[in-house]
Amino acid sequence: MSNESMIEVSNLTKRYAGHTAVSNISFTVGRGEIVGLLGTNGAGKSTTMRILSCYMPATSGTVRVAGFDVFTQADEVRRRIGYMPENNPLHPEMRVREYLKFRARLKGLSGKHCRERVDKVIEQCALTDVSRKIIAHLSKGYRQRVGLADALVHEPELIILDEPTIGLDPNQIRSVRQLIKDLAKNHTVLISTHILPEVEMTCSRVLILHEGKILAADTPDNLQKLMSNSSQVIAEIAAPRAELEQLWEQMPEIEYSDISPAEGDFHRCALTPRNGTDVRPQIFAMVQQRGWIMRELTRSRFSLEDIYVRVTRPNGEEEG
Repeated sequence: MSNESMIEVSNLTKRYAGHTAVSNISFTVGRGEIVGLLGTNGAGKSTTMRILSCYMPATSGTVRVAGFDVFTQADEVRRRIGYMPENNPLHPEMRVREYLKFRARLKGLSGKHCRERVDKVIEQCALTDVSRKIIAHLSKGYRQRVGLADALVHEPELIILDEPTIGLDPNQIRSVRQLIKDLAKNHTVLISTHILPEVEMTCSRVLILHEGKILAADTPDNLQKLMSNSSQVIAEIAAPRAELEQLWEQMPEIEYSDISPAEGDFHRCALTPRNGTDVRPQIFAMVQQRGWIMRELTRSRFSLEDIYVRVTRPNGEEEG
């Protein structure tokens, strides 16, 4: 395995009685990446993460983390992983610092090193103000931070977070999201989520998992490019409708146009180019040449939700 890869999954399958949760998936995650594992509940995300974290055996396939096999070298893998499951099993009766010291000792830290690491993750996860509080008295947002601190306390190379922002309010989500971004400076991060904006705003790469299979694996920008063949250009122009219709009909690069009235003397032109060609420079030049006024010229950008719907739609099913 390359020194540049933190995770290498090859032909991984997990079957339960009468059900295949993960079906022959393969992917790699490079060191220092933040990768989002995106899919609905039941897509196979949590199963994949539990296998990676040595909590569950696979039916077949191979998984290596930092060069170690998760099935035959599980102890070495566990030392290198910080795992925060979806339902974070904290000890509610313990105080934050007490709990983190307890967890650090379980993970093999002792003495001065244990105290130093607990101090560090309390600072890193902004828990200083609540470090002496009982966990049961903390908000959901702070409990998530305690879970993150627990995952980080033994300085793992790989952080695995299963639905890290579920149940949080918008301010808590922003706070945890920034913390995750900061982690990538020193760690590789794998995040499981069904929240599309989470991946779009946090991750450098996305794996779309659907019914146990990976349907797409790329950067959000590259997934945008794959869909560019059906992107539109929107132009708002102050010009007579008949002249606009004639202009678009005479442009071989435009496959389809839809013109509707806009505010004032403007018309909104939704233009579908052939083969995803970017026709904006030509449109700008033509409008300028005719002395028309244009107040908008944009190329539609697909959201990750659009991409997700596209790649998970059954073959042959048309958009509504």
